[in-house]
Amino acid sequence: MRLILRRGLLALVLILSPMIALAEEAKPRLFVNLTTDDTWAATKAIMFAHQKAQKNGYDAAIWLNVRAVYLADKKRPSHVHGLMVEKGASVQDMLVAFINDGGTVIMCGACSKAAGLTKADYIDGVTMGNFELIESWLFDPNTQTLGW
Repeated sequence: MRLILRRGLLALVLILSPMIALAEEAKPRLFVNLTTDDTWAATKAIMFAHQKAQKNGYDAAIWLNVRAVYLADKKRPSHVHGLMVEKGASVQDMLVAFINDGGTVIMCGACSKAAGLTKADYIDGVTMGNFELIESWLFDPNTQTLGW
């Protein structure tokens, strides 16, 4: 009986050990829900996701939805706002830098369609969203969300 219990316990430890290790190694995540094309709000949201979260070890994603889909439109140059004036960085420049550093920019498919935009209209590196992708971020237990 003890041998069976020991084997069962050993099997349980072998099964759970990788899961526990993965849970302990899971990186914290930040999901920013950006709904406005107001460049002041957008620069703050992008700056926070990039400079504060991503540069401090978080996996970070910015979901551009509602009017925010216009921010990544290649044909629509953005205003250079506030703190970015010295760098001459537009919202598109900020999004590209965020993507280049490993950030994820997700475009709302339904909002893009409503705005008459397709993936070809957007800056390089954006990901067209779908429910499965949003769900993988939004409902991950290691994810914190923030809305702008």
